[in-house]
Amino acid sequence: MVLALTGALGGCGVLPPLPDPVPSDIVPSTPVDLSPAAGGDALSPDGFDAVERMAVRIRNVGCEELSTGSGFAIDEHTLITNKHVVSDSKDLEVSTYDGHDITVGATSTAGLADLAVVRTTDPLPSHPELAKADPEPGDHVTVVGYPAGGELTVTEGEVKGSTRDPLNANLGEVLLTDAPVEPGSSGSAALDDKGRVIGVVYAKTGDDNSLLVPLSTLQEMLGDDTAFTPASGC
Repeated sequence: MVLALTGALGGCGVLPPLPDPVPSDIVPSTPVDLSPAAGGDALSPDGFDAVERMAVRIRNVGCEELSTGSGFAIDEHTLITNKHVVSDSKDLEVSTYDGHDITVGATSTAGLADLAVVRTTDPLPSHPELAKADPEPGDHVTVVGYPAGGELTVTEGEVKGSTRDPLNANLGEVLLTDAPVEPGSSGSAALDDKGRVIGVVYAKTGDDNSLLVPLSTLQEMLGDDTAFTPASGC
C-alpha cells in the first residue's frame, strides 16, 4: 500500500495565498447535522456553522521548506493537528475560516502517533464535541479541512474499518475511510453525522482512501501528561 502524508509541501518557496475574508464557497454545500454540544446548528453572521468555524489552516514556515496543513479546535485555546504539519518549524501561521490570523503560543508533539497540540493566545471561534467512542465500519464520516492550503472544504464518505498503522508501527490500529483527502488535509477533523470528532486525518493511501488516528488514541494521549513534548524548531 503506497502512502502519502497529507501535509502539502511548497518546494517553490512561495506561501499559498490567504483566502478572502469570507470564502465564497464550501464544498459540498450540504450542511453537517450538528449536535447541541458542538455548537448547535446556529450559523455565524457570515453563514458558517460550528463545524466549519472550528477548522483552521496551518502554514509552517519551516527550517528548509514551506508546508500547509489543517487543524481543529478542541477548546477556546487548543488546536489538534499532525506532528508532521508542525515539525521543523521556524514560524507557524494559523488562520480561521474567515481569514483571521490566530497568534500561536506553545506547540507540543507526540512521540507515539502523528499528533500535535497547538496552544493559541487568541481565542478560537468554535470547537466541536468529541464522540463517545470510535466509529464502526459503515458509519458516515465528514472531513473538514484545507486541502492544498486553499478553500475550506468538506468531504464525505464512510468508515471502511481499521488497519495496522503503516507509518507508526508502535501505534497499532488506525481507521480507514473513503472520505477524500488531499495534500494539506493533514490534521483535519473527521466527524460523525452529529458533528462530533471521531478521528484525525494524517495520511492518504495509494488507492485514495484516508487514514485517521482514532478518537480513542487522541483521548488517551491527551489524558497522558507524558505523551506530548515541546516541539523542536530550527
